[in-house]
Amino acid sequence: MPITTDYLVIGSGVAGLSFALEAAASGDVVIVTKRSADESNTKYAQGGIAAVLGEGDSFAAHIEDTLKAGAGLCHERAVEVCVEEAPARIKMLRDVGANFDKADDKNAGHSKDDTDLDLHLEGGHSARRVAHAADMTGREVERALLDAVARSPRIRILEGHTAVDLITLAKFGGPEVCAGAYVFDDASGKVVTVLARATVLATGGAGKVYLYTTNPDVATGDGVAMAYRAGAEVANMEFYQFHPTCLYHPQAQRFLISEAMRGEGAVLRRLDGTAFMKSHDPRGDLAPRDVVARAVDFEMKKSGADHVWLDITDKKPSVVKERFPNIFEECLRWGIDITREPIPVVPAAHFMCGGITTNLEGRTSLPGLWAIGECACTGVHGANRLASNSLLEGLVFGHRAAQELARTLDRSRPWPEVPEWEIGRAVPSEEAVIITHNWDELRRLMWNYVGIVRSDTRLRRAARRIALLNEEISEYYWRYYVTRDLLELRNIATVAQLIVECASSRRESRGLHSTIDHAEVDPKFARDTVTKRGVPAHLRGR
Repeated sequence: MPITTDYLVIGSGVAGLSFALEAAASGDVVIVTKRSADESNTKYAQGGIAAVLGEGDSFAAHIEDTLKAGAGLCHERAVEVCVEEAPARIKMLRDVGANFDKADDKNAGHSKDDTDLDLHLEGGHSARRVAHAADMTGREVERALLDAVARSPRIRILEGHTAVDLITLAKFGGPEVCAGAYVFDDASGKVVTVLARATVLATGGAGKVYLYTTNPDVATGDGVAMAYRAGAEVANMEFYQFHPTCLYHPQAQRFLISEAMRGEGAVLRRLDGTAFMKSHDPRGDLAPRDVVARAVDFEMKKSGADHVWLDITDKKPSVVKERFPNIFEECLRWGIDITREPIPVVPAAHFMCGGITTNLEGRTSLPGLWAIGECACTGVHGANRLASNSLLEGLVFGHRAAQELARTLDRSRPWPEVPEWEIGRAVPSEEAVIITHNWDELRRLMWNYVGIVRSDTRLRRAARRIALLNEEISEYYWRYYVTRDLLELRNIATVAQLIVECASSRRESRGLHSTIDHAEVDPKFARDTVTKRGVPAHLRGR
């Protein structure tokens, strides 16, 4: 028998959990998450949540900073909504128990007169407006939301469950409507059917499509891939943000060095100690992420160095330890005392600015399907996300989706007749090495050909090889039983295809899409890159 629920939420980060909390007031919620409930991109977010909370700051300034970072592609109304609703979302988090750092005498100047919170300054921001919990904001937000979810009798979490594909009734002779998802249970090895009045994708990003990423292993673009296969629109996948400062150490995988550190005075330097950011941008170390990532990439390629330095040794050790306790402890674990020596850093894939197209309430182009958080393309980020707008976007649009669904969800319709998952002629695999090999090849290919700086030739080569990999993966998928590893490989291959397709159609350099063959911004490309199954990527006005 299928599981039935009012709301099926796929993903357990800030967007999914905040949506579930509010949606539980109007219906039953099932949350599906691939590993433990707390394992998501949210958990690893360090910097904080941007919101206008202080005297001297304004919505207009936050909006302007976001639009400027987005390089002409932000949807202005979406930005206005996100910024203007931000303070209420911070209040909601505090109401459910999230503890943000508060201002005190020794932090004088870091907060403003009309808030009790300590506020960070980050690159691209014109004012201190980033609320934070030391340098572990995501962990604290995830903890508070999970605690609140655990107290709700109407929310059920299925850990160790991976969505396989969305259920669309058109596949079974019905209307073009999403009615839930087939979900793989890791423990039993079986695929269960979950039917829902509304299916909400909150699956986060896809950093694992690249060889080097700040994202955890769960970030395999599942929501975007499933939505695309189901026929929903996807947009702006060429804009993948690379965080400029990830710890460079052979054993320290994916550890992020927060942008807030540069906001507090850390300086990027070449290996000879020379500061270099002023030669790339007048804003220096506080330039937006796309600018800083390209500068670091340029300096490394020019010198042949494996990394650059991030230096905060000019600050008092007590200040560094107090403001960045997690970064201090993690670096010390690898033999680096950041109060005495610079940190070796490199860029790494960090945030997906494109995704499943939605309106301002999270509704996608496929009826019955909603998308929120990093997997959605709301128009807020444009061609480049402003620092600390990511958790904010998930909170704002999770709230708006819950409000809209509480008003409009139709509970009178009978549950559709949907066939259970069929194994067909699939058999257990004895060739799992193929998954490992294809996974590694795909990620290296994306890093080398579709990374921070691209070219027409690299994109063509990537497209050919990814098409072949997708054929091999599809053949394997239909021949053998599904596993979580296979499902994730299938999804990152689809995401890789979408990134290359969108990048190939944008013949200019804008924001996070930089190509040596079209090095300038071209005004005629100031539109979204939109695609869907069977429709090639094309520019569309807004």
